[in-house]
Amino acid sequence: MMKENCMNKGELRETVAKETGLTGADAERAVDAALSAIVSAVAKGERVSIAGFGTFEPRERSAREGRNPQTGETMQIAATTVPGFKAAAAFKKAVAG
Repeated sequence: MMKENCMNKGELRETVAKETGLTGADAERAVDAALSAIVSAVAKGERVSIAGFGTFEPRERSAREGRNPQTGETMQIAATTVPGFKAAAAFKKAVAG
């Protein structure tokens, strides 16, 4: 069962600052830069692999038929590209305990 806790960006910034000795502002810039680099690379169609953490990659979702939940009518859902993440074995092991 998952906990209801959720680390937000501010808490992540504080954790990075504490672990690295950076100021809060510098840690925030570092977190923002890392996240921006990942988003930018995946948006360009590239994979981002971080050893021990996981891999971010674009995934193709093919067109399919769906239903409008309000009317029950069938409708076509267009093909799209979505971001995907696959956790590394070390990450999975850490979460499993």
